[in-house]
Amino acid sequence: MARKNLIGISETPNQAPAPSTTRNDRPIAGFIPAARPSSPVGGITRTLGNITEKVERAQTLERQLAEGQTVVELDPVQIDASFVNDRLSIDALELSQLVEQIRDYGQQVPILVRPHPDQRERFQVAYGHRRLAAARQLGIKIKAVVRQLSDEQLVVSQGQENNSRTDLSYIERGLFATRLEDRGFARDVIMAALGVDKAALSRMISVVRQIPEPVIVAIGAAPAVGRRRWMELADSLLAYGDSAAVLEFATKPSTSKLPSDERFDALVAFLITPKARPATAWVAHDTLPVKMKHTATGATFVFNTKAAPGFDQFVERKLADLYAEYRQQSGD
Repeated sequence: MARKNLIGISETPNQAPAPSTTRNDRPIAGFIPAARPSSPVGGITRTLGNITEKVERAQTLERQLAEGQTVVELDPVQIDASFVNDRLSIDALELSQLVEQIRDYGQQVPILVRPHPDQRERFQVAYGHRRLAAARQLGIKIKAVVRQLSDEQLVVSQGQENNSRTDLSYIERGLFATRLEDRGFARDVIMAALGVDKAALSRMISVVRQIPEPVIVAIGAAPAVGRRRWMELADSLLAYGDSAAVLEFATKPSTSKLPSDERFDALVAFLITPKARPATAWVAHDTLPVKMKHTATGATFVFNTKAAPGFDQFVERKLADLYAEYRQQSGD
């Protein structure tokens, strides 16, 4: 009896090899398996294991080529930022640490870019802005995956990468969502980019809409500040009313030099401090000046006693009658 064919290789000399069972007749990514040796079973098993491993690596490479996942090195000068900014700023300390890390160990994770939709031989980054900035500082090429992406695919990739790295603060995510909406992206695309549901996205956009963007930019990312406190700030701004004064406070040097979270706290304190109103002057019919100074909790009359001696006492005696008249008119 012929001995059993253990591995499916014919023992008949000069027999043609069996038809290929791979999905393509061509070699996978240029890999051509070597001739199978006629050796003991153990050696054949090891050989087949090596072949299988090489085929799997070749298939992975072929899939990456098809999906645009091959890593290439690009000159940072060729790469532009995403058309929608997703962060307020790059922290200088974090960037310097990243520069040192890449200098010591190299770039471990490639960035994702697409061919620039409007400019030949240029690219647009989907994610990896800090790695790109670090490479520019170091004066080195950057490792990147180049993939054809629509605008929607780019922003979803951009948002999901930041979500996976828990990289953006609450207000940065809100700004990103609002900017996408302003560019006409549908809310389902924005929800996919940020990984939030419809209700959370609505609250996020609502908060940003209530706070002037220059004020948000002046405060910065405020990484320790969450949704509830930003909502409270939005309500305080609405009650305060004077957005010009708020922006002036937020951008003055003594505020700007603070870390971002402390700038937020300083602005909150400013908004709850009683607001002093400018002094106003009321002039009587006989040109007697009487100044009235307003504060958040009261008002003060200042009489010119030299011009009209005793007029302050006259008004004081009339106060009870004036107050009674006021109550009668106000319906109290």
